[in-house]
Amino acid sequence: MSEFDCEEGTMEVKFRASLKDPSVKVPVKIDFKKIQEDIFQEYALIARSMPNDIITQDPTPKSLHAVFYELSPQLWPILEKDSVRCLLNFLVSKRGMAYKHTITSQTLTYMISYDALRCAKVILEGKAPRLNGHHANPNCINPYGYFPLHEAAERFSVDMIKLLFRHGASANVRTVGDNIIENLLPLHVAVENTCLHKYLEDNLFPYQNHRDYIYKIIHLLCMPEMKIFLDTVRLLAERTDNLVDEIWNYVKDGKLVQSAVLLLSAQAQIRGGCSSKRNGNNKRDGFDIIMCHIVRHLVTLRSENKNTNTRKLREEERIFMEFTGLLVDIVSQAGEALSAYIQAHSKVPHVEVLERVSSILKEYGFCPTGEIVDVKNLCPYNCCVMSDEELYHQGAYEFNQGSYRNR
Repeated sequence: MSEFDCEEGTMEVKFRASLKDPSVKVPVKIDFKKIQEDIFQEYALIARSMPNDIITQDPTPKSLHAVFYELSPQLWPILEKDSVRCLLNFLVSKRGMAYKHTITSQTLTYMISYDALRCAKVILEGKAPRLNGHHANPNCINPYGYFPLHEAAERFSVDMIKLLFRHGASANVRTVGDNIIENLLPLHVAVENTCLHKYLEDNLFPYQNHRDYIYKIIHLLCMPEMKIFLDTVRLLAERTDNLVDEIWNYVKDGKLVQSAVLLLSAQAQIRGGCSSKRNGNNKRDGFDIIMCHIVRHLVTLRSENKNTNTRKLREEERIFMEFTGLLVDIVSQAGEALSAYIQAHSKVPHVEVLERVSSILKEYGFCPTGEIVDVKNLCPYNCCVMSDEELYHQGAYEFNQGSYRNR
């Protein structure tokens, strides 16, 4: 018997019907089935009324986590097929996937890890009769310290992210816990994982201290293979508060590639001025705000450059800030044209992309010199994909340990 189902039955009670004739016994049936139905309707009403508030401490007891872990090998074949019918049968026959009128965040996160869109939709809606009103809260943290939206962002599942947003997921939730990298937004997860793409790792690291490095970043991000990553970042950026502040944090931390990913992906939000809510100023262009930050920082660096012990370090930081200013200027001026090209050309030879991107940059007064990217260095991933069963038996399911755990 699960959290979603119960047994039905009737009971018979006999009592004395009349004081005048105490020997008379009248059988009366209490419709226990009807009582149970009424109780379940009340429980279903409570379950349906459970709000999707942001919950930063997993309410599920640890004993239930262990039960779910034991069930997960039986659940993954269902999620691979994304079978709603099989899922509902499984949910009502097993314990460990619901607690206090709500389907656990652990269960929802597991579905997202398989990109089981139909199954996730059913438990987010909670409208299937067999669920008795139970539904999943997309804003409830899981046992590992992150939210369902972090999982969808890590997997660049645009459709899953849209589904979560339709059911009230917040893009402003952050990771929490000792066994995880704390304070990460779903946006951070998408940006950082984008920077792990092989094209970027092979061609952009280590950091190169010259102007063509900026042009190389732009050219690589315009490759067709990068579109899904930029689309994911853009989708998350649309719902993320104080976007300009997040970009500036990347700049201050010396993360130029991350800054470029976010600038190019989220330029519409930055350009529209809706990316900063400070002081009630929602109309100022975000690119202007970022450039002001850069200029002020450069002025500060020049004033501090008198100390010979830190002069070299400050000079390197000054050059970095100037290159960042070039990056911001490029996206501010040519970003819309570059974005339109990316959206319209999802299957184009690399050489053609490089030529067209260079042409767009020149149209806006930016002139890269020489060969920016060697197409021979654009090698796809070459790895052996293990089956889910092999991954499970080797304990490689990061889901069960937390994808953003500290190392």
